[in-house]
This record gives sequence, structure tokens and C-alpha cells, in this order.
Amino acid sequence: MSTETLERDSQAQGSGRPFFSCRGLNAYYGDSYIVQNVSFDIPEGQILALLGRNGAGKTSTLRTIARASSPELRSGEIWLAGEPLHTKANFAAARAGVQLVQEDRRIIQGLTVEENLELAQISGEKGWSFERIFELFPRLAERRKQEGTTMSGGEQQMLAIARALARDVKLLLLDEPYEGLAPVVRQDIAKALLEVRSAGITSIIVEQNAVAALQLSDRSVILDSGEVVYDGSAQDVLDNEELRLKYLAI
Repeated sequence: MSTETLERDSQAQGSGRPFFSCRGLNAYYGDSYIVQNVSFDIPEGQILALLGRNGAGKTSTLRTIARASSPELRSGEIWLAGEPLHTKANFAAARAGVQLVQEDRRIIQGLTVEENLELAQISGEKGWSFERIFELFPRLAERRKQEGTTMSGGEQQMLAIARALARDVKLLLLDEPYEGLAPVVRQDIAKALLEVRSAGITSIIVEQNAVAALQLSDRSVILDSGEVVYDGSAQDVLDNEELRLKYLAI
């Protein structure tokens, strides 16, 4: 463990805060109150499933944490490894280690797999090496010279995650990582995300396939109309049929 990592962990512990923490987040799209007093914590190296029905505020919460330009955070605090994120713009939050993999993947047209990864490292601190990324995603190694947008949806999702890992990532935010993917590809993505967790990276997953997300996660937060209605273990949600029917319709 590097001296920088030890100092960062010491600062987080000294502050009494968990590795990741958000407190009283209130965010708006114009006059629409979307994220309503949202608070939760995540210990380092765990996966949290952020769940809820359509329109519950899941993606908006992810975007608020990533300090995207919208929705607008009007009050609340976000902390990562002892460092405040709520005072930062999107690019500064990314440099602090927050990487958002958006639902549309945003693979850059005209660039190969390798060039997409190279571009990710130009604008921030380097994270995983290409060799390590290609060990995680062998399909990308096979297609490293192929234009990214010509690959299958599953391969593009792998590239979107790989691009986040190519930068210095402390908090990985994933918006609908299984969307539109075949079951066998979802299994490959899930296996990769478990390896990412084993590497000590903290993750938040927003996913309509709630059962798949819960099976992958340590903890879960459920949102309803922008508010937290459950915060606890993922296994407890899987075991609680009444909770699942009420808020997830499963």
C-alpha cells in the first residue's frame, strides 16, 4: 500500500467518516425536486445496489454523486476517502477518483478499443494498466485494434467499464450495466465486477434487474420518489418478499 493511500485512509478514519458517505443530498432539475434528503454510507471495497422503480431517482442520485452538471445539488455533503466531493465540479470529482459508467456507454466513434483507453488516461491519473484490463476482459484484448462502436453491446459495456478502470478510480458508479445484454454476457460483467471489488474498489450499481444486482452486492439502498426507504444488507432484501413487492415489484 502506497504512502498516499495510507495517508488518505488515515484522514478518512480520523474524520470518523466511512470511506464513502453522502448526507442530506437534495438535488433538482429546474424546479423538480428529484433527490430528496438522500443519505447513505459505503465501506471501502464494497458494492452497493441502488434500487427502486422507474423514476425513483436512482440515476439522478448517481449523477449527483458524480457532480454532473444536472441535476443541481442544492444542499448536502458527499465525502470520499476523507475528501469533500460536494464542493467540486465534475472534472474535479473525476480526478478525485469518481468514475461514472453511463447507461449509453459513450464509446467514442472512430477510436479503437486501445485508443479509447489511451484517451481516458490522458485527462487524469492513470489507473489499471492495459495488461491488467485485458486480463479482466479478454474479449477486449482480442479486439484492441477494432473500432469501439463497431463491437457488440456487451463488448461496448466492457470497454466502458475498462475505460473507468484505466483512470485512478476509488468509486465506480455503474448505471444499468446489464441493460440489453444477453445472460451469458451479464455473467461475464458480474464476474468482472466481483474482481474489481476484490481489488478494493468501491462501487454503486443502479440496475433494473434488481435480483442480479442484489446477488452481486454487499448492501442495498432502495429509493422511492427520490427518498431512501431502505438501507441495509443486500441479502435481507432478497429474503424480504414484502419489501421487494412493495418497492421493486419483484
